[in-house]
Amino acid sequence: MDTVFDTELLLARKRRALEGGDEGALFLMRRAAEDLGERLATVERHFSRAAAIFCLTSDAAEAMRASGKAGDVLRVETDERLLSGDGEGVVAAPETVPLEAESLDLAVSLMTLHEVNDIPGLLLQIRRALKPDGLFLAAMAGAGTLGELRQSLLQAETEVSGGAAPRVSPFADVRDAGALLQRAGFALPVADLETVTVRYATMFDLMRDLRAMGATNALTERSRRPATRRLFLRAAEIYQERFSDPDGRIRATFNIVWLSGWAPHASQQKPLKPGSAKVSLKSVLSGGKDG
Repeated sequence: MDTVFDTELLLARKRRALEGGDEGALFLMRRAAEDLGERLATVERHFSRAAAIFCLTSDAAEAMRASGKAGDVLRVETDERLLSGDGEGVVAAPETVPLEAESLDLAVSLMTLHEVNDIPGLLLQIRRALKPDGLFLAAMAGAGTLGELRQSLLQAETEVSGGAAPRVSPFADVRDAGALLQRAGFALPVADLETVTVRYATMFDLMRDLRAMGATNALTERSRRPATRRLFLRAAEIYQERFSDPDGRIRATFNIVWLSGWAPHASQQKPLKPGSAKVSLKSVLSGGKDG
């Protein structure tokens, strides 16, 4: 398996972001937690045992409790400091779910799956931890996220040094994300996309928020040479030229992919077998006249 992300560096940056305590930089996580509550409200079920798996903050767990749809809520994080004394918690190695098979009714992951090296493996572990007919909900950054920043840095670095190192993480598109659920054995998989556009005064304000989120470059193939001031100044110029609104503020796009899937159970709907349809497509299209 290719190692895309430096997991030790990722964890160090999450710890530093936690210590920084910038509440304003939590806007994406809190929006995702609010959406999580709304999605749970549409499910006519109560989940006795739930887990927030690698969600970084207490927002996901709080949303599950506030929804009235979850009983006991367990948090699983890669560092004890991320748990911050929030009820029941388990510290786990990165990309490892140390929970018993069929021990959960509901599992949630918010805004971290896009930083996982082995997404199919992690999803498989989550599916195994769910009881039959247990629900999995997740939100992750998808393709197109920070596209403006990616393009600006790429063009600037090409101009300044004649080449470019990867500086923004790769993100899966919504179709690939849905396929990952199927690959992990989830039933009734659904993937949908929500686009969030955030406006900033400058590119440096955006980068400040990314640092406060612990979301800066942790790619294993990143350049080890410090980026120059000239590079960032040119990237900021390009960003302003290409992605600003009439009032001069720049746009930053975050595409949030939402995933849902169920642990298989005999009671769930099954797709029809090929050839088992009672009405032909030709009949439908011809207004009921077949033949």
